[in-house]
Amino acid sequence: MSKFGAMKQQRVEKAGAIGDSPDQATATPATRAQTRQGKKAVSAYFSPEVSRGLNMLAAEQGTTLQALLGEAIDLLMRQHGKHPFGER
Repeated sequence: MSKFGAMKQQRVEKAGAIGDSPDQATATPATRAQTRQGKKAVSAYFSPEVSRGLNMLAAEQGTTLQALLGEAIDLLMRQHGKHPFGER
């Protein structure tokens, strides 16, 4: 048995010992929100100043950080001659 298989088995046994059904211990998390289905996260790490500045700009514009970043990605795609995605 693989290391991960052994870990899964331990969780099932532990759940059975405390009265939970084994299915609950290995169940997948709740389904994703409708707005996230079929999508993938894109992330990067920046300084706290960049984060604060982007969040302030989003607040000033009355929009979300996600919408602001979507707009920036579209501008970047256009700058490089690519078709923008328009996801916001």
